[in-house]
Order: sequence, then structure tokens, then C-alpha cells
Amino acid sequence: MTRRFQGTAVLFVLLLSSTMIPATAQMGKKGSMSGKDFDAAATDQARRYLEEGRETFRFDTFGSEDFWGGKLKLHEAIAGEKLGGKGPGLSPEKALELGLKVDVNAIPRDVAVALDKGKVDLTDPASTVLLLKANAVVGVTGFFGEDGKTLTSVGIQCAVCHSTVDDAYTPGIGHRLDGWPNRDLNIGAIIALAPDLTAFTEMLQISEAEVKKAVEAWGPGKFDAELNLDGKAFRPDGKTAATLNPPAFGLAGVNNHTWTGAWGTVSYWNAYVGNLEMHGKGVFYDPRLDDAEKYPVAARTKQGHKQDQDDRITGKLPALHFYQLSLPVPKPPEGAFDSAAAGKGNTLFNEKAKCATCHVPPLFTEPGWNLHKADEIGIDDFQAMRSPDERYRTVPLRALWEMEKVHKGGFYHDGRFATLDEVVKHYDQHLKLNLSDQERSDLIEYLKSI
Repeated sequence: MTRRFQGTAVLFVLLLSSTMIPATAQMGKKGSMSGKDFDAAATDQARRYLEEGRETFRFDTFGSEDFWGGKLKLHEAIAGEKLGGKGPGLSPEKALELGLKVDVNAIPRDVAVALDKGKVDLTDPASTVLLLKANAVVGVTGFFGEDGKTLTSVGIQCAVCHSTVDDAYTPGIGHRLDGWPNRDLNIGAIIALAPDLTAFTEMLQISEAEVKKAVEAWGPGKFDAELNLDGKAFRPDGKTAATLNPPAFGLAGVNNHTWTGAWGTVSYWNAYVGNLEMHGKGVFYDPRLDDAEKYPVAARTKQGHKQDQDDRITGKLPALHFYQLSLPVPKPPEGAFDSAAAGKGNTLFNEKAKCATCHVPPLFTEPGWNLHKADEIGIDDFQAMRSPDERYRTVPLRALWEMEKVHKGGFYHDGRFATLDEVVKHYDQHLKLNLSDQERSDLIEYLKSI
């Protein structure tokens, strides 16, 4: 065969192959899925996960009503004596003071009209029960008896801590803002209202008075997600061991996402909170909690080996995870920062101030193992030592301009720095940056622009 003939034959085969590929690409094995179909399936799953995840985040109690109502009998404190419960009851006015929020879109039309006319008694617990009946209290679901009026239990959702409202109607009543931390919610004070705290006294092996002292010390916007593990209610300085409710938006691409390190991904924390904090029904596994020296409460109560036959959590984790990762970072409104100063601050952020060493744009945390020892960031190690890796996470910088809701209560895990200026001054001193007053000011304007 001549070289010329060989070249012609190869060319013929290539031409033949190129004409056959489009046809054969449509001819998969029986039962197989084409690339086009798989793309469509992925799109369909994304849409379904978004919808299902939102529903779970906002409305799924995971069966937690058996704890909050069945064990703590919190519904009795909400209803009050006049409605078959105990005590004075929880009025809408008091509920709003405790930081609970109301979804204006869920308020029945006739109730909304009455509200506008001032005909709803906001000092009457019956009005709270009415809002629960309408599923209008963000993050809380009421369960009712056969008469449809008697409150028989309450359960909670993810949204109770990780949603707030835009106050469109009045402070505390508005449209939902999923992923925004509720920095007004006084979770400890709400727990202390419960008529029966036996579940906590038995778990922590302390008196009811000590339980109330621990949870009431939390204050607005804070929760101690490790008290049930190590029993440490207070720091060595006497202050509460609780930490601020963190934002749940802008977490796509972020590795560790809690204040302290190596607990796991967003989905780990969903499983942890759903099972061990919300007290829903499910399965949870973490043998690290068997460490009796570090986690004496968890080891004794076997919290790392939870196996409920009625699992209402595990199947919800994929869609819930997807929805949370879809929540965007709120954009700063016009006038929230000085653009010219922010431009200078951007340069400082990436160079002299060394911020970008850890807060790597555009994630504004490290891509990878985003954890540091306490001495690296110049603070005490109390909270870090409660975590498996004994480190603090590099917090992704999110919506730093928003101080009325997102960062109400301050910065860092415990709010120790009230303002961005205090944060910048801390790092200026700790890292010996020698920033001038003007440089600090420009840097803050850039931080507010993120």
C-alpha cells in the first residue's frame, strides 16, 4: 500500500466517523441516559431541591414537637391559664420582645385588617395562639387538638434562629429574610419559660435553678450549641459561653462554617442541630463525642450515636443543604460606604493590612482548611478548645455594612468587638501593621462594601 493510498484511507475513515458520531451519540444502550437527558435531570433536581429545601428550612419541625411540647410543655406557657395552659401566657407583645418574628405574608386577611385598625389585642396570649394557628410565627409551629383551637404542642424549625424579617409592617413583623441571623431572639429566656425543664436537668445533671441561670445568661441573639456536649455554661471570666447566631447566607464554597473548627460541613451542622439542638427525630453519628474528658455530657448520654427509628431528618439533608447554599450575600445599598475611600481600602486589604492572607477574595475565607489557633488571631482559646480541632474558623466576611440585623450584637463569635473600627484596631495592634487613622478609615469603608 502506497503512502498516498494510506493517507487517503485514513482521511476517509475520519470523514466517515465524523458523519456517524452525531447519529450514534443519540443511540445509547437500552435504559441508559443521554447527556442531554442527564443535563435536564440535573436542572430538574436543582429546581426541586431549591423548593423542597426552602420548605424544610421554613416549616419542617423534624418531629421536635415531642421535645418542646411533649417534654418541656412550652405550649402550656404560651397559651397561659385562660387557654388551658399555665401562667400568664405569651402575648404577641411579649413574643416580639423576646425576638420572635412574624411573617406578614402568613397573617390571615381578616387578622391583617383588624391589625391595621388596631383591633387585635397584642397583650392577649389568644392572639399569639391565633398567629400560631396561621403558621405566621417564623420558625415555630403550633399543633392543635381536634377542636382546632386548643394548643397541644409546639415544634421549631431552622428558621427560628437563622431567619428574620424586614420589618415592613412594624418592627418584628414583615417579609422573611432567610439566612439572616435573628440577633433579637432570646432563646434562653424562651427556654426558661417552659413549665418542665427536667430534660435539661437530667441531661446536664444540674438543678433547675442552674439551668435557668445558664440559659438566661445567653441574652438576645446568642445560643450555646455545645452546652449539651461539655456542660460548660460559663467562660473562666464568668461570662456566658454562648455564641452569636451566625449568618446562614453566602456559604457556598466555604469549608468549615461554624465559629470554631472541624465540626464539619453545612450538612454536618444541619444533622447535628436537627438532632441534638432542635431535638428532632433522626440519626446522628459522631464518635468524637465519645471523648468523656472533652465532652462528658455527650459521652454519658451517647449523643454521638443517635438512632431514632422514625428518621425525619436524614432524607431532608440534601435539599436543605442545597437551599442554604443558594442564599446570597445581601448587597450594600446605595450610600452604605464611601466608594473612593473603599477603593483605597481595597488596596490596603490586599497589601499592607494583610487581610487577604486569610480572607481570600471572593470567598473572603481560605479556600481549604480555614482554621487558626487562638494565638494566631490574638484572642483567648476558650471557645476554640470546645471544638474537635481546637481552632477558630476564618469567618467569611459577609454584609459588614449591615449593623441593624446581621451584625447586631457585634463581631467575632461572642460579639467582643462592637464595631468594625474595634476589629481593625485589634489586628493593627496584634499584627503590628502600623496603620494610620486614615488607612483604618479607608479599610473600614472597603469592608462595608463587601
